[in-house]
Parts: sequence; structure tokens; C-alpha cells
Amino acid sequence: MVRAPLLQISDIALTFGGTPLFEGVSLTVHEGDRIALVGRNGSGKSTLLRIMAGLVEPDRGQRATGPGTTLGYMEQDPDLSGFDTLGAFAAAGLPPGEDWRVAQAAEGLGFDPTRPVATASGGEKRRAALARLLAAEPELLLLDEPTNHLDIAAIQWLEERLRSHRGAFVLISHDRAVLRNVTAATLWLDRGILRRQDRGFDQFEDWRDSLWAEEDAQRHKLDRLIRAESRWAVEGISARRKRNMGRLRALEALRAERREQIRRPGAAALMLESGPLSGKRVIVAQGLTKRFGTRTIVRDFDLIVQRGDRVALVGPNGAGKTTLVNLLLGRIQPDAGTVTHGTHLEVALLDQTRAALDPEATLWESLTGDPALRAGRSDQVMVRGEPRHVVGYLKDFLFDEAQARAPVKALSGGEKARLLLARIMARQANLLVLDEPTNDLDIETLDLLQDVLDGYDGTVLLVSHDRDFLDRVATVTVALEGDGTAVAYAGGWSDMMAQRGGRPLGGSGMVPGRSASHRSAPSPAAGSAPSGPAPQRTSARKGLTFTERHRLETLPAEIDRLTAEIARLDALLSDPDLFTREPVKFRKATELLAQRQAALTAAEDEWLALAEKAEG
Repeated sequence: MVRAPLLQISDIALTFGGTPLFEGVSLTVHEGDRIALVGRNGSGKSTLLRIMAGLVEPDRGQRATGPGTTLGYMEQDPDLSGFDTLGAFAAAGLPPGEDWRVAQAAEGLGFDPTRPVATASGGEKRRAALARLLAAEPELLLLDEPTNHLDIAAIQWLEERLRSHRGAFVLISHDRAVLRNVTAATLWLDRGILRRQDRGFDQFEDWRDSLWAEEDAQRHKLDRLIRAESRWAVEGISARRKRNMGRLRALEALRAERREQIRRPGAAALMLESGPLSGKRVIVAQGLTKRFGTRTIVRDFDLIVQRGDRVALVGPNGAGKTTLVNLLLGRIQPDAGTVTHGTHLEVALLDQTRAALDPEATLWESLTGDPALRAGRSDQVMVRGEPRHVVGYLKDFLFDEAQARAPVKALSGGEKARLLLARIMARQANLLVLDEPTNDLDIETLDLLQDVLDGYDGTVLLVSHDRDFLDRVATVTVALEGDGTAVAYAGGWSDMMAQRGGRPLGGSGMVPGRSASHRSAPSPAAGSAPSGPAPQRTSARKGLTFTERHRLETLPAEIDRLTAEIARLDALLSDPDLFTREPVKFRKATELLAQRQAALTAAEDEWLALAEKAEG
């Protein structure tokens, strides 16, 4: 016998402030569904999830759950009032003797159940709320950004838990790796319309782009029809006014349809300018050591950050990533060792706590009140040395005019992240520090941020738990184990894991809130960040033939040569007059650049394959 759906909503409509948020939204969730709910920031994903949970009443439509269905909802800001400890909150409602479920979840998610609620951070409270939900094991899980404030080990634990969940779940997340690993269908909320694709998230972007291409083709046909009808309205209406009023109304309907089509939001207009060129060496750390009481954050750490590097810091929560950033920036003094900065450094910082934003200030005041951005007039801000009207600049980051006078506290998490990006991207900075920049950003804005960082000629220090973003951006990854050990690896997250032989982060010590099951063997001593792929130890190459060993040893020099040639060709093609002045030279340089880029990709892939074989 086929079981009834776990949840069904039909023809849902909801309006906020006179603007329709949803219109005619319907969906069904069956047992075993693993669904991603995606959409732009502000599209209403969290509101739709709350409607699914029965916490928001729509203006129209119906919601029904299957007989006996148990449903659990995790919101972004859980209320723990009335509970003394995180564990007491997480265990509330469990049958006697089932507290082990909370202990298991607390171990996996990395928080201390005995921590008093009064002293717990927002991230710890969210992890306790997630533990409570998972311990209860409802048939249908509704999860709103559950990976925020989780480290990579906890995210991977959550992935395993979701894969083994016997019921169904609907998951809001902007972490591509999570969505790829655990979901099998995608709900896309776009301009109040909900569409479903019953394929993995890997297929989502191709599906979305094909729908947009169809929409663009339909818009082109509609434009031609409107032009033809408008010509008729001008030239022929006077003789047949009465009998053709219906055709005029149809023309107005076409125009209304066209206006609705062009509501598709564009991407935020992100742009970075590095300003004055920094020295070739940006930061040099030697023998860096820092302790707090009996706990060692980093020990004998060496690192050279050169101009143009994108250095990512990864590790468990509490391992000291933000502390190490502050050590490298000179904001905290080390107990031993030295940090030397290069010349002409100008730093811009995106803080994960959003502490730079006053919740009571308006968006307008958040920009014009910043001394670094203040222009001569109260309605203007300095954007990379040029005055811009504050509303026009906010529109670049997808804020509308009405929001300019709204308080920061009324913004969603993603909107606050975009406002912070607007502040730091207005400045000329050659050292960009991004502490958890991916939190709350939608997928399209993440794509654009990645593209902006790719074209940025300054240096980036990055702290993130988003594995996909790390792979796309980082050129050097520093792994903090949590026991004072820090190691620099070439490349992003996947490159680092390949060089570690898949060994997870964790170190031989204990990270606060992480149980002993998260320990692993000590890492080798930290060294300078390599400028190219990390060399392999000869003893690790026993699986290679003589030719392969030789090739592995010579590939780094070949990669460096190709990289230098690409840089020279890029510099040549950056001349805007080259095509007009010397078209043959321009064509040959373009062809050579494509060849060298393909050769570089092939060499890097070959090096990685050989390095993995050597490790095996």
C-alpha cells in the first residue's frame, strides 16, 4: 500500500508589505525525499520552510501532513530560554534513558553539553538546536542553514547523519559540497514561483540556466510582438477605436507580462580594486608561537605570504584560525617569533561576527558613517576613490531604494553579508581578509565573489568551512590541527586532503568541545607556504616507476615556467590598443595564451595524479 505524502502544500500565496512573496506555490514531500531548497537571498526560502513547518499562516492555500507524521524544524535563531545548559535543551522531550542520542550528536557537532546557556555563543546554541532535532529523529526534517557555525569535521558528520536518515528532509544551504553530497532533488524558489527538479544538485545550475535561456527566448518573441502591436496602436487605432479596445487591452497585458519577466534579479555588481601595489612579500612569519593559559594556538609556525596569494586557514572550531589571522595582521602579539609586513599594505576586513554593523543604524548610515567612505556630501560615499550616490551604490548590491533608510537589524543574514561586502569593496585595499565570507550568501553571489577574487591583483587571507569555495579560490591552505600544529599546503581543500593522504584535521590534542574521537596523528611541523606544488618525500614514491618519479620531480619547474609565460601573455594582452595596432600579434598571443593555459591545467592534473599515486 502506497503511503500518503509526509507533507503537502497546495496553492500557497503570501504577501508582505503589499508585495507578493509567493503565488500559487505547491509541493509534496514523500518518505525518503532528500530535497535542497535554493534561491536568491530574500526570495522567501526561510518563510516557505516556516510555512511547511506550520509556523507561518499563508494568505491563501492549504497545508496538510500525513497521518502520524512527525516533523522537526530547525530555525536560524533558536530560543534556549528556560534551560540551564545546552545539553538540557537538546535532551528536552526525549524519553528517559535516551540522553545518549544528545551525547552522540554533541560529539559529532562539536559542542559541550554541559556549557551553560548564559555563556554559550550563538554558534553553540545553533549546534545544540541541531542536536536536539537529530536526537528526536522526526520523519521529516526541515533544516534552515544547518551548516552555519559548523567546522568541516562537523559538516561531514552531519552529511553522514543525513544520508542515513530513514525519513525525509528539506535543506536550505548555500554550501555546494553539502548539497551535492546529500540531496537528490532540488526546489528552486525564483520570483515567487517554486520549481522542482528530481535530480541531484550537480544538475541544478544547468537546469536553471536552460530555463533562463528559454525565458530569454520567450522575452525576445514577446518584444517583437509588442513592437508590432504598438505600431498598429499608433497607426491604425483612430479609425477603429471602438472595435479595437480589446486589442489595446491585450497589448497592455503583453506589456505587463514583459514587466513581470524583467523582474529576474541580476547579480550584485561586486568589484575589487587593490589600490597601491604592495611589496612582493606581504607577510613573513617566523617561529610564531601563541598560547592562552595552558592551551597552545600555534607553535613554531613559519609562513611566507607573497603578493597575489590566496591563503586559506582551515581547522576545527576553536583551533585558533581567527587568532592566527590576527597574529599575521599584527593585531595580537605572539609569545615567540616575529611577523614582518611588506610595504604599502592597505587592509580591508570582513568579520564573521558582522560586528562592524550597527543593528540600529540604517543602510544609508552604515555607508556614509564610515570615515573611510565619507564623501563631501551626506548622500554620497567614496567608492574606490570616486564619489557615488549612496542609493545607486546600494543598488549595485541588490538593495532597493526603500531599504536604504531601513535599519540593519531588519536585514536577513545574506543581506547583512552583502552590506559588509559593499563596505569593504568601496575601499582600495591590497590585503583582503575574509573571515567566513560565505555564511548566508546565495549561490549566485558566491559565484560572483569567486570571480571577483580571481581577478583581484591583491592578496587574500581567508577563513572558511566551505570546501567548494576553498577549492575554487585558495592557492595555499594552512591547516590548524587544534594542538598548536599548523601546516601549509599548496592548493585548496581537495589538494590539501590529497597531500595528507585523506587524513582528517584534528591533531593530537583536543579542541575545546570536541571529544577524543576526533583526535588523529600529529602533523609534521609547519613550514613556509610553498610557491608551487608541494614536493613529495622520496620514501612516499615507492608506488611510482622511475619515469613517473622523474616526471613528478620535474613537473613543478614546468608548472612555474607555464605560469610565468601566462603572466607575460596576460600583461601583453592587457594593452587595450594592441588589437587595433597589431592585430596579428594580438591573435597569436591569444592563441598562445589558450595553449599555455591548457598545458598548465594538464600539468597540474598530471602532478596531482602522480602525487596521489605516490601517497598510495
